[in-house]
Amino acid sequence: MSRRNGEPTGVNGPGQQRALPQRFFKTVTVAAALGSGDAMAASPDPGPPAEVYRVLLDGKSVRTPAKGTLALPTRALAEAIAAEWQVQGPEIDPERMPLTRLANAAIDGVVGRQALVRADIVKYLGSDLVCYRAADPAALVKRQADAWDPVLAWCRTRLGIDLKVTSSIVPLAQPEAAGAVLTSWLQGVDAFALTALHAMTTLLGSAALTLAYAGGQLDAAAAWAAAHIDEDFQWEQWGIDALAKARRERQWAELEAASRLFELARPGARGKG
Repeated sequence: MSRRNGEPTGVNGPGQQRALPQRFFKTVTVAAALGSGDAMAASPDPGPPAEVYRVLLDGKSVRTPAKGTLALPTRALAEAIAAEWQVQGPEIDPERMPLTRLANAAIDGVVGRQALVRADIVKYLGSDLVCYRAADPAALVKRQADAWDPVLAWCRTRLGIDLKVTSSIVPLAQPEAAGAVLTSWLQGVDAFALTALHAMTTLLGSAALTLAYAGGQLDAAAAWAAAHIDEDFQWEQWGIDALAKARRERQWAELEAASRLFELARPGARGKG
């Protein structure tokens, strides 16, 4: 049995990780082709065939877990995913391939289900983090207002999404118009961007923070910091919980990956380097 990062890998069993598949390829390349691709084909109005990009392992297209073709909307995204495959060692470790996992989720789990994914994002408006405020202490109340009020103002003035705020624990009913506007806005988002925004919304606990990120009002780090004001305040008062810190670091890595997917999948995106 081998070990990785101090943890055993190999045969399955209680407390053991699953054995990882062996690397079966030598070369990783990116190829462009004309065609809608599995994800783009599900668009309400796909239009003429667009250029899509595929990651090739020894000249063969990568397939998703559901056997779809990993057809990607930009070369930048394809090259970033190809890099994840290229750096794999003797074993293929999915944990080191966050963009590949998200792209698979877009093709296998979001395409054809966009309405359900949009509805799940909209549902967060009913319990949106930035709408539920502390009544005290004053220092926390101010931190929340300083970080969250500009986000709500941006949503209201730029998108027409006007959300109410409360300091009560009683669930707050948001205006139906807010959900309708968000649904309409999300209809213009393709499967890859929708996958990224859904992941970010669940990790942030806030559709408003996700929208502010997507609209360029906040970067990913600022959105993440705004989502953790309460936790940071508690840590300052009572000390940092090691398990909570480790969980937060894992979730930040997931948010970074979702942010990269959103940026790299946009038309005209360019890879780094």
